[in-house]
Amino acid sequence: GASGIGATLVESFAAQDAKVGFIDIDAAAGQALAARLSAISAHAPLFVAADLTDTAALDHAIDAVRQRFGPIGVLLNNAANDTRHAIDATTPESWDAGIAVNLKHQFFAARNVARDMMKSETGGSIVNFGSVSWMLKQGGMPVYTTAKAAVHGLTRSLAREWGPFNIRVNTLLPGWVMTERQLRLWSDEAAQRRTLDAQCLKRMLQPADIAAMALFLAADDSAMCTGQDFIVDGGWS
Repeated sequence: GASGIGATLVESFAAQDAKVGFIDIDAAAGQALAARLSAISAHAPLFVAADLTDTAALDHAIDAVRQRFGPIGVLLNNAANDTRHAIDATTPESWDAGIAVNLKHQFFAARNVARDMMKSETGGSIVNFGSVSWMLKQGGMPVYTTAKAAVHGLTRSLAREWGPFNIRVNTLLPGWVMTERQLRLWSDEAAQRRTLDAQCLKRMLQPADIAAMALFLAADDSAMCTGQDFIVDGGWS
């Protein structure tokens, strides 16, 4: 939640007067965002520094949010790493690390917060973040695209398991979002032109476009939506 789409999610939910707790491995960026929003938000967001690939640390961070704000009603499983990597350069260790940062934590975070949601009369909403990259058959990042494809299976299994408790589980699939990281590493004029040619809508996606869908999925407006894919990609896929 300290940068990119995650930071915009934190900002957007805080702007709706939500009680927001967020996690990131970048302590400096997380603390700076929390401090800035604390001055303008009805509820000061809580930042907890943690490595989400460490399940014990993840559970501890979620417990810290619970202790501050009470039972958790919404989870946004947004953390990921789309660093490009070649098939021949992928090792067993890098494979495990890629699955850990792009998939594993989504299951364990969801399992943790589901305890609160099961006890609530209103249930809860879990939003697992996927990607259209695997749908578009993009190469250059096989572990990432494999993990993101697996998110759909995770969403569907959890939606079935927890539906009787009124817990909704959906997948939000962003297209190519112009975050600072994407602009710095991979986005140039030619790449953006190719993307715009492929999209139906001729505007590059911004983090706020993803946050708007996340707000819908967190709110009662999506009360009967579960086990579904919500694609925000300008009509690319």
